[in-house]
This record gives sequence, C-alpha cells and structure tokens, in this order.
Amino acid sequence: MAKPVVVLFDVDETLVHTGGSGARSWKVAFDKLYGIPADIGEHSSAGETDPQVARATFKGVLGRDPSDDELGRIYAQYLLHLAEDIWISEQYQVLPGAQDTLIALGQDGVTLGIVSGAMEGAARTKLMPANLNRFFIFGGYGSDSPDRGELTRLAIGKAARLHDGLRPAQVFVVGDTPHDIEATKAAGGVSVGVASGKYSVDELRAADADHVLPSLEAAFPEV
Repeated sequence: MAKPVVVLFDVDETLVHTGGSGARSWKVAFDKLYGIPADIGEHSSAGETDPQVARATFKGVLGRDPSDDELGRIYAQYLLHLAEDIWISEQYQVLPGAQDTLIALGQDGVTLGIVSGAMEGAARTKLMPANLNRFFIFGGYGSDSPDRGELTRLAIGKAARLHDGLRPAQVFVVGDTPHDIEATKAAGGVSVGVASGKYSVDELRAADADHVLPSLEAAFPEV
C-alpha cells in the first residue's frame, strides 16, 4: 500500500458547508435581473456544475434557454453576491476532519488540487472564510467545462503536467455525491466518496465508489 500522489477535493459538502450561501446568491442574481427569486433546488441536484445549474434554473423560471450575454450577467451577479454573503452566512462551517486531512496529506508530500462543479471564482470564494485556499495549487472547475467528467479529466491532466509518469491510479478524487464518483470513473481516477453531504455511506457504495468514508475524520485510503 502507498499514498496517492495527487488528491483532488470537491468543495461543497466535502470541505465546507456554506449554509445556503450559494442558493441565496443564485436567487438574488435572478431576482435582480428578472424579478424572479429563483430556487435552484427546484431545477438542479447536488453535484451538478454551475453552468448546468444556471441553464436549468433559467429555463425553469423563464421558459427558454439563456443567451451567452444573459448567462454572463447572471454569473456576475451571482459571484458579487456570493462574495458578500459567504462572510455572513450563519451556518457556514468547515466540515469535520477537512483541515486536518489537508494538513496531513500536504505534510506527507501529496499534491492537493480542487475539482468542483462550481465556477473557479465561486469555489475559491467558498473556501475563503475557512482559509482553505492555501492548501491547493491547481484545480478543475465548472468554469472549465459544464460536464463534470470533462472538468475532472482536465484537473487530472493538470496534475500530470506536475508529475511525469503520473498514473490515474495515483490520483484520488474526493467528493460527496454520486456525480463526483461517476465523473472520477469517467476520468480514470480513484473515487473517494465521503458521506458529509446528503448521501449516506450506503448510497455512495451503491454508486460504486472505490473507497467510502463516513467523514474526513476517518483514515484516508491508500493506493
């Protein structure tokens, strides 16, 4: 058994719980631009990328697909509100074991990155109150691709540029949803499901994760 060379972490419900900051910010964005306080929970599911959330919500509340300009304005309003809301979100918290796991992996020489369906600006913003950005040197984001499998492949590709001869079995991807597990398998990485969000240990096992943890307080798996 050996440690992984690279570990990529999802953000929402894997490292932090934002206390609804993201949902509130999408709602404000739609309200400011269209007078409709849209509820993304009615039009999207956990683990989807920000572009998927934006398009599905737009079509759900306005009955048509958005133009590129409309998406750009929604993204801008969303990020502006998120940057303020995240600091006053009463239920914001770092999830159990997250910081200790990042510290331990870094001290063990593991390269850490982010793989998140959030846009890069949103993912980094969500980590700011917890001061977790300092652990990550690169990432793949929803702003790289609306397809979670593709953005995970892009993140693994970036990792391979940092480590010559890197094998997929040496890249672990940690997430809390079946979407994370499916994307990791599509990208050839090793999936680590963590039951820190809405999905249980049994549900993550049923999604065929390579490893499942009850939380990041548990011992991290090895290659």
